[in-house]
Amino acid sequence: MWEKGGAALFLRDIQFRWERISQSQKRQYPFQLPAYRSLDTLELHQPVTFFVGENGTGKSTLLEAIASLCDFPKSGGEILAEEHSEAHELLLDQVLRLSWMPRVRSGFFLRSETFFNFASLLDRRKQEKDFGGNPYSRYGGKSLHQRSHGEAFLDLFQNRFQESGNSIYLLDEPEAALSPMRQLAFLSIMKKLVDTKRTQFIICTHSPILLGYPGADIYSFDEAPLQKIDYEETPHYAVTKYFLNQRDAMLEKLFEEA
Repeated sequence: MWEKGGAALFLRDIQFRWERISQSQKRQYPFQLPAYRSLDTLELHQPVTFFVGENGTGKSTLLEAIASLCDFPKSGGEILAEEHSEAHELLLDQVLRLSWMPRVRSGFFLRSETFFNFASLLDRRKQEKDFGGNPYSRYGGKSLHQRSHGEAFLDLFQNRFQESGNSIYLLDEPEAALSPMRQLAFLSIMKKLVDTKRTQFIICTHSPILLGYPGADIYSFDEAPLQKIDYEETPHYAVTKYFLNQRDAMLEKLFEEA
């Protein structure tokens, strides 16, 4: 296990092997995205890394490619080989190479928009006679559909993520179903897991609350190529702060321009 600055890391860097595709392919999606230009290696230095940027800048695309190379289903969930999506031509994961120390094979890939499908998968397994054990045992003991979206997310974080062993968690907009108070609760869960030195997080988010996690690296996909920025440099922080401090003036200007 590689340690830097007291932080335990497993996935050390993400290499872009551009020689694997042609010049014409580089002009196609997603390879033509500005954040990927001239990017050879994305180094990871902290147990919590955030990807930020406007919609369409490639952050979720990169997270999905990492998940695929971790053997997680692209639709989200755990390492369940039969759940893998079919391969598509020119996916980013064909260009990437992940460097590990050591390689970990435990974790979870959370996609907010497909979490319903994962919850349904657990329900189907509960009905399968040849499925050994209780599929809900790692997720709070009952169907995730029996709770609100936010409660199901938090139960996932509090139960499944608390298991022992080296794990990597790839989360795409986990704040989507969480209230501000639940986001704070999730920060507390993250801190406890990181302190075990057995957990690494890579998170795509628009939440200024989650981005406030201390010591995390934040990579902006609004830059070309993507680069690390400080918390106070994120639009999420700046826009939220300005809105809270200047709400009336901001809304007045916004509505005048509408």
